[in-house]
Amino acid sequence: MPPRSKITALPPEVKAWLDSALVDGDFSDYEALAAELRSRGFDISKSAIHRYGQAFEDRLSALKVASQQARAVVEAAPDNEGAVNEALMRLVQEKLFQLLMAQEGQIDLPKIAKAVAELGKASVVQKKWQAEVREKARAVADAAESLASKGGLTGATVQQIRKMILGIAE
Repeated sequence: MPPRSKITALPPEVKAWLDSALVDGDFSDYEALAAELRSRGFDISKSAIHRYGQAFEDRLSALKVASQQARAVVEAAPDNEGAVNEALMRLVQEKLFQLLMAQEGQIDLPKIAKAVAELGKASVVQKKWQAEVREKARAVADAAESLASKGGLTGATVQQIRKMILGIAE
């Protein structure tokens, strides 16, 4: 197993600075970054920064592509019920479980536990939001049904309106 990267051992504020400097500098001028780190008391070679920078740039690029694709999907198929979010949470849960099984003993268990807890909270919030949307839609449908029947609409028309309103929540 290769030695752990010195960059991962940097204090959080220094690593945050490095990440920002890499993005701001368009992932170039590793010599200047190495010199700046040396002036801050960290002896990290330009090659190590370059390796880290390449991996970071790849992850950032993949994230940008995923964000663009997600935006396109949402625009093409709006998700009023949060099904995409729920599917994403399940996918992340599955990936975390695979990671846990594949690298047992080599992972940061507290981080995984925190991620699982946050997913659980997100799932609860998602379910609550879905229930609230359904309840609001039912209330609007009931009110519309009451108004429509007083306004002389036929029963079939009233039911059509009700189905249209509830269709966004069920």
